[in-house]
Amino acid sequence: MPPLADHLVILDRDGVINKDSDDYIKSLDEFEPYPQAIDAISRLCQASWTVAVATNQSGIARGYYDEATLGIMHEHLKALIADTGGRLAHIAYCPHGPDDGCDCRKPLPGMLKQIQHALQLESLEGSWMVGDSLRDLQAGEAVGCHLALVRTGKGKRTLAKHPELASPEGQTRIFDDLGGFADWLVDAR
Repeated sequence: MPPLADHLVILDRDGVINKDSDDYIKSLDEFEPYPQAIDAISRLCQASWTVAVATNQSGIARGYYDEATLGIMHEHLKALIADTGGRLAHIAYCPHGPDDGCDCRKPLPGMLKQIQHALQLESLEGSWMVGDSLRDLQAGEAVGCHLALVRTGKGKRTLAKHPELASPEGQTRIFDDLGGFADWLVDAR
């Protein structure tokens, strides 16, 4: 039986799950997950949430690494999460550059629709999109997700550029990190 959309959390990767770099994460050696993020994903899973990832990976189009290297990083991530009792239901990634004209690169919602299809959901209304950039939130908003911004990665910079995100009447919830979001979401249920 497919998961329910209101029990789905979609995460950006770089800056939310692992340390980000303006020079791109090009190898397993450079892939450094935040320990609290791994635990947070597992806590969400153990509380009956389905967790998926949607990540722009333009480093592939730029020739910094290939899809096989990305696959190694993602297999490592899945193993770390499995070791703590969690599971990623799906990882969608966009290998295109910003000028490639694809429909998957955030802020477009193509990867989120890939997740919807892979998980056999009628819609993504009521699910959560958690990111550290405005484009993550825009992709989630386009498909009816609840929105959460974390201050890790580019999150603080995003808040400085878009202070309206933190306004009380805004629709975006702000958290220090993925662990804070997971604690809040699990307690809110």
